[in-house]
Amino acid sequence: MNAPLAPRDLEIESLPRFDELVAGGAKSMRGWHFQSVDLRGRSSVLVVLRAPGSVFMGCVFDPGIEELLRARGALIFPTLPHLPFNPYRGHLYTGAELYAGIAEADYEDVSDARIYQWSLQAGRAPSLHATLASAMHDHAISDALDDLLSELTAPVVGVMGGHDAPRGSAKYAQAAQLGRSLSLAGFLVATGGGPGAMEAANLGAYLSTYDAGTLESALLALAAVPGFRPSVTEWARTALAVVDAHPGGAQTLGIPTWFYGHEPPNILATKIAKYFTNALRESVLLDRSRGGIVFLPGAAGTVQEIFQDACENYYAAEGAVVPMVLVGRHFWEEQVPALPLLRTLSVGRSMAPHVHVVDTVAEAVAVLAA
Repeated sequence: MNAPLAPRDLEIESLPRFDELVAGGAKSMRGWHFQSVDLRGRSSVLVVLRAPGSVFMGCVFDPGIEELLRARGALIFPTLPHLPFNPYRGHLYTGAELYAGIAEADYEDVSDARIYQWSLQAGRAPSLHATLASAMHDHAISDALDDLLSELTAPVVGVMGGHDAPRGSAKYAQAAQLGRSLSLAGFLVATGGGPGAMEAANLGAYLSTYDAGTLESALLALAAVPGFRPSVTEWARTALAVVDAHPGGAQTLGIPTWFYGHEPPNILATKIAKYFTNALRESVLLDRSRGGIVFLPGAAGTVQEIFQDACENYYAAEGAVVPMVLVGRHFWEEQVPALPLLRTLSVGRSMAPHVHVVDTVAEAVAVLAA
């Protein structure tokens, strides 16, 4: 998790915010944390303000100003060259950003794919430059995610499920109905941000501002390209067509990772917190889902998430336990028998009454809304 800013620290992620502080009579930049702000044209102000205690990350200055600020006590993290991403970004991604140009170009040419290729090359022989860039990026993403969640009143519910549920399948439709129902019940739906059940849950949540028939039509349209193999390009284009045809959908969150870069992020999440470090991404997704977590049938990844969440609940203080809802009694009791072990672990712990198993989406929503 991010260390919180000190009470007197300020995050400055845009030029208007800087101008607002200056217009308010500020004399010192102590405690000001600038993230990727273009400060060219503000030299006359910067040379007057007191600089000790200020932090500039990836900012752009007029000639000579960076050296002056550093000499006067500012801490300046330089712009890192030759990167296909901004390690100091102050906001989350969107599908439009990660897939910019996909309507005309192949997936291999869009931003998401270029960043994944960079991560593969950097991972073969990690340099200090690459390690710092990815670490700073992931810190910035966590910071931007917490900024978003601090502005919302809707509790976050995580939806975990298999990446291999194809469009057009009953599993995919179930996840979409779950996302829709949770969103209508007042929750912000968060997923791992990938394909399969994750995309479906984001789809259902996004289209919850439309009638049920709209979701059914979208499911039929998406089924024309069941998965991202053999073509991520066509898979992404069908989802983009759904978004373009239905603007103004509900907010929904995806938290994917370039560690699983062979699984592309889905466009149906309106906000995307994408990480390089998968362990951090997993922790953030579970930790921020304070409204509860729903586990749809899945394989090793979903089982890992169940017991990672269970570990947090096992040691949690009374009142801090997050509800766990497993959908599919036969699946979790017999096919992949995670539930018996989960119940054994919960005996005598405060988590015991918060472990649930249901058979339907409606039951899952009812448990969380109770």
